[in-house]
Amino acid sequence: MDIALEAARNAGALIRARFYTDKEVSYKGPSNLVTDVDIATEALLRESFALEFPSIGFLGEESGGDSSEVGLRWIVDPVDGTRNYALGVPHFAVSLALVSGTEILLGVTYDPMRDEMFYAVKGYGAFLNGNPISVTKQTLLSESILGLDLGPMDVNALSAFNLLQGLWPGFQAVRVLGSAALGLAYIASGRFDIYFHYTIAPWDVAAGILLVREAGGQVKESGGGLATLESTSVVSSSPVLLEEFLGRVEEL
Repeated sequence: MDIALEAARNAGALIRARFYTDKEVSYKGPSNLVTDVDIATEALLRESFALEFPSIGFLGEESGGDSSEVGLRWIVDPVDGTRNYALGVPHFAVSLALVSGTEILLGVTYDPMRDEMFYAVKGYGAFLNGNPISVTKQTLLSESILGLDLGPMDVNALSAFNLLQGLWPGFQAVRVLGSAALGLAYIASGRFDIYFHYTIAPWDVAAGILLVREAGGQVKESGGGLATLESTSVVSSSPVLLEEFLGRVEEL
């Protein structure tokens, strides 16, 4: 864990140092941008882990890598919330997870602008800057804060908006902040009561899934099954609120 935390902090230092500078922006697809800092940060993490753990695989959002479901591998998103970062919005994170096959063993989400380190090891709980965290104690959907995010060219965006329309008014507030990694970290720490994202990749949520589960919450797919690294959607909350939320969704 110490090496993973150090790697995340070093990556965050690079990202933070470049926050107020001009960045080279390119596109991986329509509206799906990447900066030179994303690429440099992922290279730093890849090199750090290769030096410390040469036999462990690596899968990164920008450079690809080991996508097998056998053995140990790191799954990394160097800057989750790249559009925020590129536009000067200080809401993004380094997100990394160590997995064995399909089992998530360790997860780290680091917000370098707030110096908030969320981390979890399977079976040992979830923490923020060394302090234990837990999901919301809120039991009423009507009193809840709902977080959601939409991906670039999100084919499921209309479904998300239709869902909100069908459920509204049914929450205290809705937040769209632009980082799935921090969305799940905020569920784990009780800042959000419910969070969903209908178009995700493994590096978006690998760390967050473990954070939430170790904090006493649940992460499921939009259809109600348990979320895995292969899931393309996530819905997360405390067990009580998630059951009510999914029940309301089924009624629509």
